[in-house]
Amino acid sequence: MKIFVTGVCGQLGHDVVNNAVARGIEAVGSDIQPVYSGVADGSAVTAAPYVQLDITDKDAVKAAIEEIRPDAVIHCAAWTAVDAAEDEENREKVHKINAEGTRYIAEAAKEIDCKMLYISTDYVFDGQGERPWEPDDKCYAPLNVYGQSKLDGELAVSTTLEKFFIVRIAWVFGLNGKNFIKTMINVGKTHDTVRVVNDQIGTPTYTLDLSRLLVDMIETDKYGYYHATNEGGYISWYDFCVEFYKQYGLATNVIPVTTAEYGLSKAARPFNSRLDKSKLAESGFTPLPDWKDAVKRYLQEAEL
Repeated sequence: MKIFVTGVCGQLGHDVVNNAVARGIEAVGSDIQPVYSGVADGSAVTAAPYVQLDITDKDAVKAAIEEIRPDAVIHCAAWTAVDAAEDEENREKVHKINAEGTRYIAEAAKEIDCKMLYISTDYVFDGQGERPWEPDDKCYAPLNVYGQSKLDGELAVSTTLEKFFIVRIAWVFGLNGKNFIKTMINVGKTHDTVRVVNDQIGTPTYTLDLSRLLVDMIETDKYGYYHATNEGGYISWYDFCVEFYKQYGLATNVIPVTTAEYGLSKAARPFNSRLDKSKLAESGFTPLPDWKDAVKRYLQEAEL
């Protein structure tokens, strides 16, 4: 099997290539940078074939996928700067990357009869209520530009292909890139007190664990919509921060505040990021481990 992975200079794409190669699967990575520019950790991704690709260039996408001729594409590349997406000068670029670029990949995959797995987000929903979102829910009403662009990407995939997986994730952290844990630990080292919101509820996703699931998934024909975060129940960002500070050994005082009290975000954030993941086990996939265990393993590997 051969897979083509976009966004390998980011958190998830990096881990997907490593997982695939470790299992004897041929993997070709791509990103917009001229050469691979992620963590130089000696892992498989640094030695795997790499293709520079701007996914908003339709002809380049078509040429790359026709030349590589993968059995499956795992599309991790995306604009993920949620607040910056709100800026007027960025909105068109966000749509080009998350929606149009995704459509170009889907169209190229269709031409060679190739599977596609698209990484999406809980932000496609309206973020209201307390009921966990189910994979096949159609209650779409994104709260911000980023969420709308990812929903447009979902629609580009689902209306172009039959052989597709759409996997929604939330609260992502991994070794290769910026994330909430890294940011808050750095802040906690220089501050006695931090304020963290306690009215946005969800579950974290460790990219190392998620990458295993995605490779499992792409080897099947169990197509459709899925939700995938770590197990361990639903928590707030406050709960998350308290736990990784404890595990890291920081004595910084964490003060819970409401989103309104915090008041620093340009983009509206979902209060309800609960994702129902029961479809994974029902479809024969192994769920991700408990998020506290994921944090422990992450902290052992990360240089923080």
